[in-house]
Amino acid sequence: MSTPQLAVHRDKELMAHTTAARLITKIVDAQAARGSASVVLTGGRNGNGLLAALAEAPARDAVDWSRIDLWWGDERFLPEGDPERNVTQARAALLDSVGVNPERVHAMAASDGPYGSDVEAAAAAYAAELAAAAGPGDHGDVPSFDVLMLGVGPDAHVASLFPELPAVRESVRTVVGVHGAPKPPPVRLSLTLPAIRAAREVWLLAAGEDKAGAAALALSGAGEVQAPAAGARGRNRTLWLLDAAAASHLPPQLYAPATA
Repeated sequence: MSTPQLAVHRDKELMAHTTAARLITKIVDAQAARGSASVVLTGGRNGNGLLAALAEAPARDAVDWSRIDLWWGDERFLPEGDPERNVTQARAALLDSVGVNPERVHAMAASDGPYGSDVEAAAAAYAAELAAAAGPGDHGDVPSFDVLMLGVGPDAHVASLFPELPAVRESVRTVVGVHGAPKPPPVRLSLTLPAIRAAREVWLLAAGEDKAGAAALALSGAGEVQAPAAGARGRNRTLWLLDAAAASHLPPQLYAPATA
């Protein structure tokens, strides 16, 4: 796995707009090289801020939105259209305003979908969809995502992999149902660390003082069971995108803020 790199921005707004520009470049390069791109989206405060910045970016039209596969790292297991679902928020922030191909928007199942309340069946179905999209050159039963984005929680969780819960210890399955999540709703769907580590690049987003402890813990050698963010690595690159507040607790050898 790749060694984490850091990009620290003045504030969360600059972080969102800079990351949006970085993502546009990555997608355009992937489409030029392979004809299409594959991106895993994240929800939450930072993920939705990024999508809003993408929607506002003048360069967004450089992307051929019909030639991109969009996946999710996790989802709240709630009814279709629920405002708390990541896919609902992504549609409002960006997807409804660009020409995405609906067949290439790979949403995780809702709790009133074809699997009903059976979150394990919904997880197995998403795992099967990922496996069907994987090619001979991919690593395991998931596509080699060009970029997989993850928001970092104050407890250092990523996707819906929470510290010490069984999902973070999963070593075989690519998607799991999560029960008893410490933040609502308690039932969720999540990619696992093996699926995350198949990505070419993993980008971890953290902004705000409430993320400072999590970033410091994950980047200071903590184990992935204690700090799941520490186990989120890309094959080619692992990039932490932070604002100054989230970077404020990092040890000096990792990040020394500029002084006047």
